[in-house]
Amino acid sequence: MKARDKREVDKGISEIVGAICDPIMVMPGGWGDTLPDWLKNAITLERLIENMKALHGGEITGTDAEACAYLYTACLEAPPSHDWAQIYLYVAGKVLTGERAKEPGFAMPEDIRVESLTRNQQDDLNHLKRWIYERRVKNREERGRGERREKKAEEAARDKLLQPTMFPLDGLEE
Repeated sequence: MKARDKREVDKGISEIVGAICDPIMVMPGGWGDTLPDWLKNAITLERLIENMKALHGGEITGTDAEACAYLYTACLEAPPSHDWAQIYLYVAGKVLTGERAKEPGFAMPEDIRVESLTRNQQDDLNHLKRWIYERRVKNREERGRGERREKKAEEAARDKLLQPTMFPLDGLEE
């Protein structure tokens, strides 16, 4: 296998594992543990879908569900501006409709439903999704480097234990 092909395969495997294992990016402040399970499941599913799109030439970014989770925690930390409130309601509506439409009697309330975004709002959302993805990848790479450093240190310690101990021969008489 060529080195380039191996790197692409390794990257693909890393992306699949990352879709399942990467942490969910939330606004610092302690609200991350309040994310509902259905949103966590939607994030994993949407990440896997993004990976499938990438196989067909698409660019991987953060997902609507990830943006929803981040904005959910951000809105609990501080009131959003009008534009960010619109963006949050837009992605929340998309995620809720896709994930919870299966549940009888569930619908996004009409009075807060946002069907479309302005060009600037869409640009802000796309920027947020790219930022979320970049942070996920950076976190995964740092975690991998840490694991490799730890493994290398363990191997060095093990090798040191296995080396024969040398005793000085000074003072020994034959």
